[in-house]
Amino acid sequence: MQAGRAGSAFFWSTEREPHPQRRREMLQKYPQIKELYGPCGRTKYICSALVAAQLSLAYALSAAPWWLLLLVAYGVGGVLNQALLLAIHELSHNLAFRKPWQNRLFALFINLPVGVPVAETFRYYHLLHHVHQGEAALDTDLPTELEARWVRGPLRKALWLSVQGFAYALRPLFVHPKAPSAAEIANLLLQLAFNLAVFHFWGGKALSYLPISSLIVMGLHPVAGHYISEHYVFVPGQETYSYYGPLNRLTFNVGYHNEHHDFPYIPGSRLARLRSMAPEFYADLMHHSSWTATLWQYVTRPSLGGHSRVQRASVR
Repeated sequence: MQAGRAGSAFFWSTEREPHPQRRREMLQKYPQIKELYGPCGRTKYICSALVAAQLSLAYALSAAPWWLLLLVAYGVGGVLNQALLLAIHELSHNLAFRKPWQNRLFALFINLPVGVPVAETFRYYHLLHHVHQGEAALDTDLPTELEARWVRGPLRKALWLSVQGFAYALRPLFVHPKAPSAAEIANLLLQLAFNLAVFHFWGGKALSYLPISSLIVMGLHPVAGHYISEHYVFVPGQETYSYYGPLNRLTFNVGYHNEHHDFPYIPGSRLARLRSMAPEFYADLMHHSSWTATLWQYVTRPSLGGHSRVQRASVR
């Protein structure tokens, strides 16, 4: 792995991304890992409870002052919506139901409190991220060159973090644009109908609370640390990082990110068992213990910034 001058270029790799090779080695040594594959039966019930909780809060805040709405959105609603977004991540890998169409349909349902239609579009681009990790033309998780050049210095990095939800939403339009699919159009129409219903019956504040919760948690928020912790290069030579702290309990164990990329067929609820089953494969990898500390390090360390990602040409 190579890089240009400090912070001036992406880390460049001529090798394949590390997860398929580690997966093969792990399965050769521990074939029983395959017993962890398949959907988690609890996911649909947890998600339904999250939807009910978030909609109850929207209704309760329909006549609340704006300061209270924003406070609840930051402290509670954002966490609930981030959990739903990460449940959509689980569903994109078909980890709640046996049949793919059931996962996609359920994702449309749990997308509703998020306030903006993301389920189908996320599924498409996230699966590309797994297959083409680090390939600039296909992996929209990578910052663009323009973003990377701009995101330098503590002030700009903090500002970028505060609005990174918009960066993730808009980046695919520039990196890998595509015509919307029929499923994406259905996702959009369903979300619009739901939003109109919330506005009609509960009013503008209840409706505003939902997307505000989604955006606020993708900014300067402890849970947003996972966006930085997963693939930003904190140690040269390593491009994926896990987090083993308590916030995993609120986020479908997305912190187990090396484990997830090694075995995307294993639901978040079983990733800790995977690590326990084959601990030697993860013991020497640097990991994070605090998402808040990760954000702080990203802002304050001069060596970290928009270029702190591994990029590769297609090696398939």
